[in-house]
Amino acid sequence: MEFSELIKARKSIRGYLPKPVPRAVIEEIIEVAKWAPSSMNTQPWYVHVITGEPLERIRKGNTDNMLAGVPPKRDFPMKESYEGVHRKRQIDIAVQLFDVMGIAREDKERRTDWVMRGFRQFDAPVSLVLTYDKYLEPAAISQFDLGALSHAIVLAAWERGLGCVINGQGIMQSSVVREHARIPDTQNIMICIAMGYPDHEFVANGVKSVREDASDFVTYLGFDAQK
Repeated sequence: MEFSELIKARKSIRGYLPKPVPRAVIEEIIEVAKWAPSSMNTQPWYVHVITGEPLERIRKGNTDNMLAGVPPKRDFPMKESYEGVHRKRQIDIAVQLFDVMGIAREDKERRTDWVMRGFRQFDAPVSLVLTYDKYLEPAAISQFDLGALSHAIVLAAWERGLGCVINGQGIMQSSVVREHARIPDTQNIMICIAMGYPDHEFVANGVKSVREDASDFVTYLGFDAQK
């Protein structure tokens, strides 16, 4: 698939088949993704690939903590709520998902269950947890690099018939993830990526987010003099 087709075809997958992903396929994905851009070639990333019983323990720990009211705690400060146009776009995709899933606004039980799917990493058979060295803090540039790696991972996975969703909820109880993924205290957890074979019968997988027209966020200067 040409890159322009690949990047437009990819979408977030939130429902997966109960089918294991071979380690060899994941290794191939990471071998491709590691060529993502990196500031001054620092390559500040670590990838912890988790499946099976360790991942089930993470799911259970995340779920138990959230239902018990344990406040989310990330390894780095972050704005937890969006405002303005960013909030509108967040709501727009949530409305699309709830509509196709048939979840009514007043159906608190199903809405809660949907939220908890995120903390369960969408029941995907594999989770990739991305981390970086704590001594890099304040780590905005390193986090930027991990974002580039994340994008490369999801594209390489899509090219191989695997779906992903980059999932912030799955690492919001960082102590749970750190314990069961055996992540050293010297590393900060940035994000996780749920990965697996898409369940095409899961209706939410049919939802694809929209993008703004480029004219809404791009400015060009100095091109008037071109002939």
